[in-house]
Parts: sequence; structure tokens; C-alpha cells
Amino acid sequence: MPFAASRQRGFTLLELLTVMTILALLATVGLAGYRHKTKVAREAVLKENLFQIRHSLEQHRADRGKYPSSLGPLKELGYLRDIPYDPMTQSRDTWQTELEPPDPDNPDAELGVFNVRSGSTEKGENGIPYNEW
Repeated sequence: MPFAASRQRGFTLLELLTVMTILALLATVGLAGYRHKTKVAREAVLKENLFQIRHSLEQHRADRGKYPSSLGPLKELGYLRDIPYDPMTQSRDTWQTELEPPDPDNPDAELGVFNVRSGSTEKGENGIPYNEW
């Protein structure tokens, strides 16, 4: 009987493996959901940043009669507090700017930035690349 008295209570290897498997499955499902939600949140930030920059470009044009030559004057003239970052590239320097088409009546006029897009080529939840938004 001395052998039975010294036996300690605990979990079997099978019980521990079962619990670890269940925890791994739950962590995998949670991680997939987390990644999806963070992507959706970054897309929402991208949409808002694009809206703010484009709105500022239009305000600049309405006030000064032309689009700015780059995004820098939007900050310098107070249209934006700071150039927003591109949440897909995590940078303020990767915005792709589009120049306005030349004016046939004044072909020598300086062209300004009339549109901006993300610098990322990844596809969004809607299947459209971010640099086409």
C-alpha cells in the first residue's frame, strides 16, 4: 500500500493534449478574425484619408484657381494639418499623385495634382487594388 499512498493526482497526457488542441483551434479562429478586422479598419482609414486629401485639393483649387503642384502646399497653406499616412504602406511618402490633364487653351500652364491614390498594389476586400481607389 505504500506505493498507492505516494501516487499524486494530476492530468493524463491525453487530457493535456486534448486541452492544448482545443486552445490551438480557438487561437487560430480568433487570429483569422482579428486579421480580417484589422484589414477592414485599415481600409476605412484609407478611404477617409483619400477623401480628406481630395477634398483639400478641391478647396485649394476653389480658393486659388489651380491645383497645387504637390501635396506639400496643402500642409503649408493650412488645408491639412499634416499629410495623412497611407495605412496600407504605413508611410506618408508613398501616395501616388495624378496630374490634371493639360488645358488645350493654355498648354504651357503648370499642371497641378488633382487626384491621389494609395501606393499599395494589394487588393482590398472588394477585389479592387488599393491604388485604384
